[in-house]
Amino acid sequence: MLCGQFLMAQKIEIAEAISSETEFPATWAGDWKGTLDIYSGKGKVQSVAMQLEIHPIDTSKEKRYTFGMVYGSKEQDWRPYELVPVAPERGMWKVDEKNSIVMESYLYGPKLLCWFVVEGSRILCTYEKIDEHTLVFEVMSGPEKEASTTGSAKQGEEDIPAVKTYPFSVFQRAILTR
Repeated sequence: MLCGQFLMAQKIEIAEAISSETEFPATWAGDWKGTLDIYSGKGKVQSVAMQLEIHPIDTSKEKRYTFGMVYGSKEQDWRPYELVPVAPERGMWKVDEKNSIVMESYLYGPKLLCWFVVEGSRILCTYEKIDEHTLVFEVMSGPEKEASTTGSAKQGEEDIPAVKTYPFSVFQRAILTR
């Protein structure tokens, strides 16, 4: 009985992986447009037009997609990135910035996640497909240096682990439509 349940779980896992692989990034393809709102602890500090262009690239090696980002206009700030499959069946992708920077990204459910550190800032970027016409882009960032460390104590018989918290500097959010 356990063996049968295990095999069924394996079949479901494989079917989900195949489904996920055929849906992303194909179902995300298109030209997405909206306004990126930028916030600090004091509230909204800036808004800028934003676009995300996702289109298949015809290559013989692998199924790549454009992942071009535009802030303002293409003349102002055009970032011709590419989305590269690593292990799509496990949700693993890379965003190739075409300038020697290539960052691992992970598809978990409806979200593509990328977490990295650059010049002392810890940054989390998320792209979430809400429905056929709506994609939400968010960036959370702050210094890599922790704001505080608490815990690291003994409470009765329990050893409490150290917990580090990190500050935020900026939150950005765009609701993009195609």
